[in-house]
Amino acid sequence: MKNIFTSFVILLCWSTGYSQLFVNEIDSDTDGYDELEFLEIKSESPNFSLDGYIVVFFNGSSSGSDSSYLTLDLNGFQTDLNGLFLIGNINVSPSAQLIIPNSSIQNGADAVGIYQGSVDDFPDSTLATTFNLIDALAYDTSDSDDDNLMQLLGLSYQINENENGNKTIESIQRANDGSYFITSPTPREVNEGDGVLTNGINFSFNQETYTEGEQIEVNFTTEEAVEEPITIFFNLDYENFESTDYSNVDSVTFDVGQNSVIVTIDIIDDDIDEGDEDFMFSLSIDDDNYLLLNNNSIVRVNDNDFTVANYGTPTDPTYNVVSNDFPDNYYSNLNGLSGQDLIVAVQDIISNNELVRAHSYSDIKDILKQADVNPENSNQVWLVYTEQGRSKIDFQTTSSSTGKWNREHTFPRSRGGFNSISADSYADGIDEYWETSIDSLRHANSDAHAIRASDGPENSSRGNKHYGDYNGPSGNLSSFKGDVARSVLFLSIRYNGLEVVDGFPETVGQLGDLETILSWDQLDPVDDFEKNRNNVIYNWQNNRNPFIDLPDLISYIWGDNSDEVWIDNLNVHEFNNELTFFPNPTNGRIFFKSEVDKVDIFSLLGQKIVSYSNVAILDLNLEKGVYLMRLYDGSKSSKHKIIIN
Repeated sequence: MKNIFTSFVILLCWSTGYSQLFVNEIDSDTDGYDELEFLEIKSESPNFSLDGYIVVFFNGSSSGSDSSYLTLDLNGFQTDLNGLFLIGNINVSPSAQLIIPNSSIQNGADAVGIYQGSVDDFPDSTLATTFNLIDALAYDTSDSDDDNLMQLLGLSYQINENENGNKTIESIQRANDGSYFITSPTPREVNEGDGVLTNGINFSFNQETYTEGEQIEVNFTTEEAVEEPITIFFNLDYENFESTDYSNVDSVTFDVGQNSVIVTIDIIDDDIDEGDEDFMFSLSIDDDNYLLLNNNSIVRVNDNDFTVANYGTPTDPTYNVVSNDFPDNYYSNLNGLSGQDLIVAVQDIISNNELVRAHSYSDIKDILKQADVNPENSNQVWLVYTEQGRSKIDFQTTSSSTGKWNREHTFPRSRGGFNSISADSYADGIDEYWETSIDSLRHANSDAHAIRASDGPENSSRGNKHYGDYNGPSGNLSSFKGDVARSVLFLSIRYNGLEVVDGFPETVGQLGDLETILSWDQLDPVDDFEKNRNNVIYNWQNNRNPFIDLPDLISYIWGDNSDEVWIDNLNVHEFNNELTFFPNPTNGRIFFKSEVDKVDIFSLLGQKIVSYSNVAILDLNLEKGVYLMRLYDGSKSSKHKIIIN
C-alpha cells in the first residue's frame, strides 16, 4: 500500500511539472526573408526552470514525412516574471532569450512540441511522437490539415496562421482557456490579461558602420526613468573581433531618474591587415524588472590596413601591368594547327589528367577571395554583373542574400548538368585535390575559371538565363561581358558534354547565345584584372584559360579565322632591333623607332580596317577597344595586339 501511495505522489508531481509548460505563441511566416520568426512558450508559474526540456519542430510536408527538422535544448534557461520564454531571430523585439537563425521555422503544415528529454532523443528526421510530450501545436499557412502529424502528436486540430489573410504580420496565440486565436504578434507579452510590467531597455549607435580608429558612441535608453541605480553589462566579442580590438569598457550605469546614458568605446587602430570584422553588441542585466528591447546587434568594422593593387578594376581597367604567368612553351603545341586539330591541342593542355586538379565547391569560396579580389581594397571581392566591391566576410551563409555575395556559375549548373556531391561540403585547401580529365563533367561544378563572386540577389535574377536573354543589371558598364564570355567558352572546350551554341537552347549541356558571347568578347577585351584572376586559378588548378592568355584563339576556333593556321606571335612588340613601337595601350598615336614599310590594322575577327605605308608616326582614329596590327619590314612581317584607350 505504501509503495502504491509513493508511486501516486511521484506521478502527481510529474503531471504538475508537465502542465507547467505550453506553446503560447508562434509566428512561422514573416515579411521578407523570415527575419522576425519566433516561438514563445509559457509556464504557469514565473521563473520556471527549463532544465531537462527541449523544443522540437516537425516538417509536415511530403518530403519532411512528419519528422523533426530542428531541435533546441532549453537547459540553463528559465521563463521570466510573466512565465514567458522567447525563442526567435536576432531582430525580434523584445530580444529573444534563445536566438535562432533567420528562416529556421518552416511555414507548415508543420508542428512544434515541447518535450521532457534530451536533444539526442530527436536527431533530424525523427518521427513525431507523444512519448515525453508536454505540449504541442500543429499549424499551417493556408495548407491542408496534416491528419497523420496530428495523430502522431495526439492533436485534434491544426491552426491556420493565415486565417485572417495576413500571415506575414500575424501570429498564432494561446488564449487563457487553451484555445488559439490569430492577431498581431506580441512577443514577451501576456496574450490575455495583465502581466507584470517591465521597463524596456534599448540602445542605438551613432553610425551604421565603423572603421578602425573611430569611436563607437552607444546611446542607452529606458522606457521609464529608473527608480534605483542599475548596471547593464555588455561585450563586443564576435568571431575574430575580440577584447584587444576595442577599449576596456564593459558596462553602463543608470542613476536614479535617468532614462538615457551615452557610452563611448574606442576601436583600436592597429597595423595588421586582418580584413573587415563585425562586432556583436550583447547586453546582460540581472534584474527581471527590465526587458531588453534589442540585443546582439551585429555591426561592421572596416579594416583600414587593406592594400591597393597596381592594376585597375574592371570598370577602370589597366592592360599591361599584370603578366600572363604561364611557363615557356605552355602553348607551343598549338602552333601550325587549325580547325579540330587546334581544338584538340587546346584540350590536351587545359584537360591534362596528369596535371590538372579539381577542388571542392567549398574551396571555391577561398579561391574567389584571391581570384576576384577588388584591386582597390584587398579586403573585398569584386562582384560580377553589379560591378562593385563587397567585403569578403559578407559571404552568404543563410537563405537571406541581401547585401551578401555568393558563387555564380557563368555556365549555369542546371544547363550544364553538373551538381555538388557530399565531398563538396568540405574546404580542404590548395594541397588537397581530385584528379580530373576532359570527361570529368561533374568537376565543372567547382571549376573556378567559370565561377565568379556575385551579388546574391543579382545571381538569383540571372538564374539560369542564357546570355543575350540576360544582359546584366540596368545601367551596367559591360565590364563583365568579355570575362563571362571567355569563361563559358573555356568550359565548352575544357569538358566533353558542354558547348556554347546559337540561340537559346533547352538541351542540357548547351548554353546560348554564341553570337552574343562572341560580341561580348570583342566589346570587353582582356584586362589586368582578368589576367591576375587567371594566374591565381592556375596556382590552384594547374590549368589556365587560354582565351585570356591568347584571346585571338577565339577567332581561330569560332570566328573568321577558323580555317587559318594558328601561329602565336602576338606577344612580341619588336621583330628586329630597329622596328619598335610605343606606347601600348595608346590614345591613338603610335611611334616607331624607325620608319615601317607598311601597317595593316584589323579587328579581332580579322577584318581589315585600314592600311598605311611608309610611316614613323601613326595616328589611329579608332573607337576604344582592342585591335590587331600587322607590321611589314621588307620580307618580314609581325602581328601585334594594340589597345586603344
